Order: sequence, then C-alpha cells, then structure tokens
Amino acid sequence: MTKIIQTFILFLITLLSGICQDKSPIGKITTPMGEIYLSLDERTPAHRDSFIQMAEAGYWDSLTFNRVIPDFVAQGGCPDTPEGFNDPEYLLEPEFHPELKHVYGALGAGRDDNPGKRSARCQFYIVQNKNGLHRLDGDYTIFGHVIQGMDIVDKIIRLDRDEKDEPLQAVNLKIEILYLDQLAIEKLKNQ
Repeated sequence: MTKIIQTFILFLITLLSGICQDKSPIGKITTPMGEIYLSLDERTPAHRDSFIQMAEAGYWDSLTFNRVIPDFVAQGGCPDTPEGFNDPEYLLEPEFHPELKHVYGALGAGRDDNPGKRSARCQFYIVQNKNGLHRLDGDYTIFGHVIQGMDIVDKIIRLDRDEKDEPLQAVNLKIEILYLDQLAIEKLKNQ
C-alpha cells in the first residue's frame, strides 16, 4: 500500500472512529527524508504545551536538524549559540519524571549549561543511541517519545556532517500537531 493510501485510510479511521472519543496531540515532523511521529507526555505539561504552541505557530518550519551525532542524538530547532539561551520567555523550568528516561526514541528538550537546568523551548532532540543515554536522566527533560519514524532518525544521523556535527545536507523541518484518538495512535505505532 502506498504511503498516500495509508495516510488517507488513517485519516478516515480517525474521522469516523474519533468523533466522540478523546484525542491526544501527536507531533508530526516532516523532513526531506520522511516523517517522524511523536507522542507528547502528559507528565511534562509545560514542555508538552510549549512544543504544541511552537509547532502550531510554525516556529520550526524554517529550521533544521542542526546537530546529529551517531549513537547520541538528532537535535533540531534553533542552533546553539556561544552565549547560550538567556531570554526568559524561551526558557522552561525542568520537569524531570522518574519514569521518563533517555531511551532510544525519547524526545528531550535541549538546554545550555545553566545551573537551573532550564530547557530552551526552541530546541529539541531525539535519542538515537539504542542503549539509551541514561547519564542524561535528571539533567534534561524528556517530554515525549517517537512512536513511528525511528528509521528516519537513523537515516538523518548517518548523514555526512561538519566539525560542528551539522549535516552537510540540510534536513529541513516542518512540524505540526495532529489530534488523534487512541485507535489512530495505535495504528501509527504498528505501521
């Protein structure tokens, strides 16, 4: 079945079965290499809501996966700056949760070395190390998980990159939020 037909069927299932059911926000990252779908965790409400707000405002749609390191992360959003992140409007207090770990496919919030471990709203990463990155637990907020598209993340990670780990081939982002019922989410997970 082609991707277009699968997407159309998923849309119809969502439309027909989700009319009376609760829907959850799902992040969808479209790149030139394919699509990545993200669950957004309710246990980190400030980070989840910030991601939704910035996606719906189109914030990331002119940005890229700007840092990719094999067996580490694919980082997207605003690039790191030498002065760090100091605009309080774009910082979030940490939301560490003991059950949210840096496992393969975890979605985390980037940050600089600030002592309060505040996250930069404009920056996110996806853990690509199959063994996880547990040394980062309790230092960076995890606020979601890839439910489909880790094969795309793995392709992005393997791109040639420069000395700053920026891909030589730009990986542009378009991020949107889909509101799906549980049946549609399960279908995404099982594709």
